[in-house]
Amino acid sequence: MKKTFLALLLVTVSFSGYSSDKSYGNVPVEEVTSIYDGDTFRVNIKGWPPIIGERIAIRVNGLDTPEIRGECQKEKELARKAKQITVQALRAAKSIELRNTQRGKYFRIVADVYVDGKDLKEMHFRAGTAKPYDGGKKDSWCK
Repeated sequence: MKKTFLALLLVTVSFSGYSSDKSYGNVPVEEVTSIYDGDTFRVNIKGWPPIIGERIAIRVNGLDTPEIRGECQKEKELARKAKQITVQALRAAKSIELRNTQRGKYFRIVADVYVDGKDLKEMHFRAGTAKPYDGGKKDSWCK
């Protein structure tokens, strides 16, 4: 019941166009359905209504990885490396948890992502495949 209420609340907040810094707690991921790049992927969340629990987009909180369709060759190469780090971590995981979940733009959930207890964001920072990001304007990877 609590998860259903949370899910409905997330939908309501999303459709109202309101973006909040409010955290909706922690959520275990049932299955990763696709991985777009180093900081964006889709998941299924058990117990959530299908409208928001199936193939819901997740954006890793607090980081920006290079774009697959980047502006320069350097960005594209770093993007492939960043995606590979995320693919390896998520595909090998025994558990994936979304912590401090928030509603972001584009009907995504923005969250701290923990893979077997390790922060995915920190994996990228250590590898040099991400920059800190607070939701504002992104820095170019082509400088």
